[in-house]
Amino acid sequence: MPAVFVQYPTFLVFVAFTLTVVLTILLMPLWIKFLRTSHIGQQVRADGPESHLVKQGTPTMGGVIMLLAVIVCALVVGRASGDIYVLLGATILTGVLGLVDDASKVIKERSLGLTPKAKLVGQFAIATVFCLVAVNALHVAPTVEIPFVCTLDLGVWTTVVPLAGGISIPWLYLAFVNVLLVGLCNAVNLTDGLDGLAAGTVMVVMLVMAAIAYRSDMLGPAIFSSALAGACVGFLWFNSFPADIFMGDTGSLALGMALGCLAVLTKTEFVVLIIGGLFVAEALSVMIQVFYYKKTKKRIFLMAPLHHHFEKKGWSETKVVVRFWIISGVLAALGFSLHFAQTLLLGVV
Repeated sequence: MPAVFVQYPTFLVFVAFTLTVVLTILLMPLWIKFLRTSHIGQQVRADGPESHLVKQGTPTMGGVIMLLAVIVCALVVGRASGDIYVLLGATILTGVLGLVDDASKVIKERSLGLTPKAKLVGQFAIATVFCLVAVNALHVAPTVEIPFVCTLDLGVWTTVVPLAGGISIPWLYLAFVNVLLVGLCNAVNLTDGLDGLAAGTVMVVMLVMAAIAYRSDMLGPAIFSSALAGACVGFLWFNSFPADIFMGDTGSLALGMALGCLAVLTKTEFVVLIIGGLFVAEALSVMIQVFYYKKTKKRIFLMAPLHHHFEKKGWSETKVVVRFWIISGVLAALGFSLHFAQTLLLGVV
């Protein structure tokens, strides 16, 4: 990217979005053709909605092309910035974890890949490394800001390890970040159950995260968020109903981790729960269903996650997806407004 464009950060953010859209649309057909030739397809849950059985064998692991487009864009447009490298590192590592999970499903020809324990161990390891790098290398404060309420200092219990000049380990903040990142990682993964649902909702959320990062003078995260949104748009061209390809855990786990990491860098760890409120609702529906069933042997929802509940109520797949997009947009706008409301009211812009 020519140095002259650095003078126009808004232009860079839009270029990041456009470039990933184009790259994803250009590369995805080749990937789909390769997957079909190699007979690499989705394994559908046996206990899922009956209407989903026709999706059996649809090419999966579309997240590989999405991540490739984001990597190229982030390195070309985002240049050599520390925050870009840290975000890319956490996202790519999680994508690799998802890729191993997807590959194991294909090899074993069943809908379950890695064991839940193995996936969680990998996710917690990535989240831990990211948090420590963010605090020590990027100087992210170990605090959580709750608009109009307070700022929680989770760095009160910190240990300094005498390595490489001293590594600070804020234990409370580390625990919080681990729960946040792993939670969002799996929440987005649970949302990825209908054609276009995860890609569309993540696109909306990433556009809002790009706006937050840009307004906070954080160009690197803004470019990264915009690139992820662009990758989702390009992917939607092939993932809209009826889907030609699924993103797989390669895409959904990586997108969830990326969202959590962006929240940490932009200090929106609390507000992201509103911005990504749809993902939170999807995850809670599963947790509530499992807990209630174990206690009573009855179900609250017709089927979990939440999008399957509405399918069981008779909504068409496209109706569920579009309405969930709308809900995601409303929640994202609410979170964005809340994040800046306090400073706007105080006249600090």
